[in-house]
Amino acid sequence: MRPRSPGRGRPPLRHGPLWSRTASPPGSPCSARLGLRDTAPPPAGYEGYWGYTALSARDTVAIYRHLLDRAPAPVRDFVMDNLRRSTRCASGHFDQHFGIAGSFDRPWAVKQGWSGEYAKGTCGASETAAEPEPAAVPGTKATVPGTRAAAVDLTRPALHTTGTVGADDRTIVAVLTLHPAGTPYGKAYTGLGRLTRSLNVPGGVRPAGTWFGTWGESVNVRKGPATDDARVTRLPAGVEVLVGCQVRGQVVSVPPYTNEWWAYLPQYGGYVSSIYISSPGNRLPDVTECGSGGQRS
Repeated sequence: MRPRSPGRGRPPLRHGPLWSRTASPPGSPCSARLGLRDTAPPPAGYEGYWGYTALSARDTVAIYRHLLDRAPAPVRDFVMDNLRRSTRCASGHFDQHFGIAGSFDRPWAVKQGWSGEYAKGTCGASETAAEPEPAAVPGTKATVPGTRAAAVDLTRPALHTTGTVGADDRTIVAVLTLHPAGTPYGKAYTGLGRLTRSLNVPGGVRPAGTWFGTWGESVNVRKGPATDDARVTRLPAGVEVLVGCQVRGQVVSVPPYTNEWWAYLPQYGGYVSSIYISSPGNRLPDVTECGSGGQRS
C-alpha cells in the first residue's frame, strides 16, 4: 500500500496484451522501464495462460505508479476509467466486489483476480450459474531467477484485490492472498475482506454498517423483504456482508428456525432474510431499523 501525493488523479490496469509485455524476465526492457523486480511469465506448458504470471504486490504497485504518473494520458485514462467502472458480477458470474470494493466507499478503481477450484459463480439475478474457475496448475511453482522473490505456489487458490482508493487516486493498494487447497470462495472472499479492512488507507472512506457472517448455499438477496420479491443476486456461501439496517418482513422458516427480520445490504441494494445471518437472536444486535428505501431510521 503506497499513498500518492494528493492533486493528481488518474486510474488502473486491465487484461490484454499488457500482461504479456510486462510478464517478462527481470532485466528485459519493459521490466526495467517499469521497475519490476519479481515478475515472471507463466511456467513451461502454460505460456498462454496470463493468469499464471507471477507478480508481487511490490511490482503491482510499481505498475500502478507508472500508469498514474508516467503513462501517456490516453492510456492512463482508458485503463483507469475501465477500472472505475468495475461491476459486482464478473463475466463468469463471480462476485468480484471483495477486498477494496467492499472495504471502502467510492471513489475507487479496482482490478481483481482469482484462480483455483472454487465453486461455480452465483452473482446476478439469473438462475444460471457459471462454470467453475480453471483449476490451479498441479504441482507447479514459479521461480524468478535473479530476484529476491520467493517461489510462487501456483497450486493453491488465489484471491487478489488491487487498485486505487480515494479522491485523485490518493492511495495505491495491492493485497494478494493464497489460501489452503479446498478453501471455499466465500471464506477466501471474507478473509481478504478482513485483511483489507485492517489496513490504514489514506483517503479511504469506510462504508457505514456492521459486518456479519452468513451461512447457507446461494442465499438470495432480494429487492424487498419477501421471498416473492425480485432477486438481485445470490451470495457466495458463507461470505461476510455489510448490514445497513433491518426491517420486519415475510416470515422465513428453515426448520427448526423461523425469523421475520430481514437485513438490508447497502452494497447489494437488497435484502436478505436474517435467518441466514450468523447472530444469536432473530433481531440483529446494534443494527437500527430501516426507514423508507432501506435507509436507517
